[in-house]
Amino acid sequence: MMAFAQDTKTYQYAERDTLQLYLDFYTPAQVHDSTICVVYVFGGGFIGGHRDGEFEKAYFKQLVDEGFQVAAIDYRLGLRGVKKLSATHYQPLEIAINMATEDAISAIAYLLEHAQELKVNKDWIMMVGSSAGAITSLHTDYALCNGTLNSNILPEDFHLAGVVSYAGAIFSSKGKVQYNHTPAPTMLFHGTADGLVPYNKIEFFNVGFYGTNSIVKRFEKFGYPYFARRFEDYGHIIAIAGPATIDDLLWFCRHYVYGKEQLQLDGTYSQLDQSKMPENDVYSLQQALEIIGASKSNN
Repeated sequence: MMAFAQDTKTYQYAERDTLQLYLDFYTPAQVHDSTICVVYVFGGGFIGGHRDGEFEKAYFKQLVDEGFQVAAIDYRLGLRGVKKLSATHYQPLEIAINMATEDAISAIAYLLEHAQELKVNKDWIMMVGSSAGAITSLHTDYALCNGTLNSNILPEDFHLAGVVSYAGAIFSSKGKVQYNHTPAPTMLFHGTADGLVPYNKIEFFNVGFYGTNSIVKRFEKFGYPYFARRFEDYGHIIAIAGPATIDDLLWFCRHYVYGKEQLQLDGTYSQLDQSKMPENDVYSLQQALEIIGASKSNN
């Protein structure tokens, strides 16, 4: 079992569709006014996954050791029971993403409501997500910037300090990605050969699923700050690259979150230190691949 210097506390932050939703709150040994609180959203194709899996807890220990608070959240898994998705039958995916995003926003609302008790500074809340969790994290900021879903439950002046996406994308049934307000500084990790969550984009008329390559183009066009890390010929395994990229995360926080530098940085890499990653993908990606009709896994 993974041990932490501080006791982990669990809180129920919401109840949706008779389902109780919880978050585990991890605290570093010392908390300051500038301590960043990471809201972490696990992956699993919106059909599975856990907020407290062994991989997740090992990653949280890294974050806590570096001085982060971590709020690892539950969310509703909206694709459970869905057999097939397609360009013309995309509604279940859109509903699942919206459900997860609304839950993430509710979790943030809980943190703000209990900020004094938890010693959370509302100015230093950022989101980190893997796969479906990365999609949810990107969509949470998207909802905040565009005033959609249940974003109105948060204070009008609230904004995320940053977003970190490991193999994420933004789904839109209204055309290209469009922010009404400047998004949070965003760090994007993606494998160029990802066959589960598109690295580039999938479009069908006004319906699209826009991955890192497409998101970067929009950020470049409008001058939004981003930090992209592309891994050549890697598949969806980048979704669990958090433990191997902790130094990148710290650099991002130092320059983008704390420093508020308006940078647009991009890099393509041929290797990733997989010795720091789990041996197996714990997110049941093959099952998710079968659901969306993909022919093979890229892991």
